[in-house]
Amino acid sequence: MKLRSSRPAAALSALLSAAVLLSACTSGENTTAPPAGEQTPPAAEAKKEKTDGGEIIWAYLSDPQGFSDLWATTTTSSEINDLVTSSLYHYSTKQDLDPDLAVGQPTFSEDKKEMTVKIRTDAKYTDGQPVTADDVVFTYNVALSPDYKGPRKGVFEQLAKVEKVDEATIKFTFKQPFASFIDLMAYNILPKHILGETPVKDMDKAPFIKQPVGSGPYKLEEWKQGQYLRLVRNENYYGGKPAVEKVTVKIIPDANSIMAQLQTGEVNASTVPADNLAVIEQYAKTSGKIKLQKGIKSSTYLYVAWNLTNPLFQDKKVRQALTMAIDRQGIVDGVQEGQGVIVHSQTPPTYWSYTENVPKFPFDAEKAKAMLAEAGWKDSDGDTILDKDGKKFEFEMQVNQGNKVREKAVTVIQQQLKKIGISVQPRVVEGSAFSKNFQSKQFESIFYGWNISGDPNPKGIWHSAEIEHGLNNVTYKNPEVDKLIDEDLQTFDTNKRKELLGKIDALIAEDQPYTFLYSPTTTVAYPANLEGFNPARDSLREVEKWYFTK
Repeated sequence: MKLRSSRPAAALSALLSAAVLLSACTSGENTTAPPAGEQTPPAAEAKKEKTDGGEIIWAYLSDPQGFSDLWATTTTSSEINDLVTSSLYHYSTKQDLDPDLAVGQPTFSEDKKEMTVKIRTDAKYTDGQPVTADDVVFTYNVALSPDYKGPRKGVFEQLAKVEKVDEATIKFTFKQPFASFIDLMAYNILPKHILGETPVKDMDKAPFIKQPVGSGPYKLEEWKQGQYLRLVRNENYYGGKPAVEKVTVKIIPDANSIMAQLQTGEVNASTVPADNLAVIEQYAKTSGKIKLQKGIKSSTYLYVAWNLTNPLFQDKKVRQALTMAIDRQGIVDGVQEGQGVIVHSQTPPTYWSYTENVPKFPFDAEKAKAMLAEAGWKDSDGDTILDKDGKKFEFEMQVNQGNKVREKAVTVIQQQLKKIGISVQPRVVEGSAFSKNFQSKQFESIFYGWNISGDPNPKGIWHSAEIEHGLNNVTYKNPEVDKLIDEDLQTFDTNKRKELLGKIDALIAEDQPYTFLYSPTTTVAYPANLEGFNPARDSLREVEKWYFTK
């Protein structure tokens, strides 16, 4: 599982044994869900003659964290990184491996401890140097270095060594059979000729992280922090020269401002937040300048994370009560404009391992109050706030700045918890600081999202080994979950894996370290004369296949 925090802006999870990115969507997680793939056409039908050139102007709520998957954890970072750099493979919409630098699929030894990957020999960095097997070996040895302390360290735990076999062949050797091997395959390949002399412990601060030299479809021309990133196409891209000449990514820390610029043409493509969908849909119909792709399913889910080192949240019954006090369907309907489905555990509904057979805690405020009373929380002084042993039940809930849908959702949660005697103080935090607070565990509770890709094994977020350096930011510990995660990592039989992963989901749902909220669907606005986008993809993914028509 590759995790990236869901994107904080218009355009939104960790080790995971899968790839996870923190999701901080524009505000827009994703938007409401008309039938999947439904498209709102522009008022005037565009001609379909392909043109060469043009510019996409996108926007995010905050800057990317830099150009290395080994240190970055946000979706914004991943999406921009994929424009500039290459990896062995990308993930398909079905979470299979699509070759990028690789040729064909990995092959395995009979005992599954050795995996061989072939790479193409025509790829070059934008400084003219070839991308070689040495670069691949260098990149993975950075991850294996004892000096690498990044958040993805646990992903590479089962990897013993990486060796060059010949100029186009790399051999990966595992400590034991590793079913989540696909989680290792989508990391951007670093140029040895530029970073080879940089100590691993200093690499995340190297100039390269802000001024990358990559081999992807675009190259970074300029990055003005807090303002924009300007990218131009890589004329020598091995995948073929992109048709769209420029991609400008604005940093606009307010989703409503992004939507305003979408209507003035200062931004011409964007994820559309749920609370702006009606307005943008009307604009699309009357102006004819943009078209909407609605109902794009995502592997994202939103949640409220409870910091389990805080005594308020250490009782499982209390966490279950908190979930039962929150009207999640009401948030989907009233804040997310119906654009999403409630989730009860940590696997998104789009995944092959998803199961409904987990403990559920439906909205029931009266039962939640009774459960809190059983846990010792009562209003002993008549001030309407529950207390226990002289401690009030009050805490702060962080949410990322600019994502209006999430800010509204936190306000709703504040009001609903107040009804059962719990005081919540919302705190809106600027995007970069917000991600940093989550990763450094500087929060009491936090409203966030994961965007998950790759293998469904959730080691990076939920295994206790990931507390210190991984993405287990709530400090969750359950020995049975650890055991099942480890067993799944060595299991190649899909049916057996589905059984193991289902048990993991059930245990995590029972423990409620997060209040799992919902999985959103997305709407993306494109220029009316743009073609080539994948209706199953959101954001800037596969922008190298886009083209304008005249």
